[in-house]
Amino acid sequence: MKRGKLARSTGCNLETIRYYEKIGLLHEPDRTPSGHRIYSADDQRRLKFILRSRELGFSIEELRGLLGLVDSDNYTCGEVLDVTTRHITDIKSKISDLRKLERTLSAMSSQCAGGKVPDCPVINSLFDEQSLK
Repeated sequence: MKRGKLARSTGCNLETIRYYEKIGLLHEPDRTPSGHRIYSADDQRRLKFILRSRELGFSIEELRGLLGLVDSDNYTCGEVLDVTTRHITDIKSKISDLRKLERTLSAMSSQCAGGKVPDCPVINSLFDEQSLK
């Protein structure tokens, strides 16, 4: 299939497909005699894997590691679990950071009456470095 059909079949933007090829996540596709890229069912499957992994928050480098394992044809479930466990740890850290952010913003916004005066506690807090720590 051509790139447009691959994009439609996976819901992926054409530019994203080009990007994934450029950075080596997608293999260079075969070409027709006239130079058009032709993607196989395996290419489509790999792109779906990439898209699903990105939806789950895997970084490009984590994804590169997972695909490297898959491409080696000699990976273990334990190796994949190691990558996944590290990713879960990163997610938990981000959740913790977001909770801190929520508490800080909630505390700042609770100081604001929302009136029509120009003196705003939220703005004042944003200018005050100490309130952000």
